[in-house]
Amino acid sequence: MDREYIERDLADTVGGHLTCKEFVERVTDYLEASLTFWRWAQCRLHLGVCRGCRNYLRQMKETVQRLGDLQQVPPPEAVRQALQRRFKTWAGSRRGGT
Repeated sequence: MDREYIERDLADTVGGHLTCKEFVERVTDYLEASLTFWRWAQCRLHLGVCRGCRNYLRQMKETVQRLGDLQQVPPPEAVRQALQRRFKTWAGSRRGGT
């Protein structure tokens, strides 16, 4: 057995039978503390054995922090109006052209 296989098997068994893909799908709920206790525990177990997901979680936390630090600047009026026109056209076509 190679090391990668052993790490994957260990992560699955000890890590609460949560795959990396499943962790990535739950990371927002994990960060927002909106998981059930069992799902939170699965994430914690998985993070305990999966370096890749720990790195991913660290990157997500940093991204959230940096986005929160950005200054909110409204778009120029011409851009806002153009977007509104496009949305109205798109919304009308979705309702059957009304």
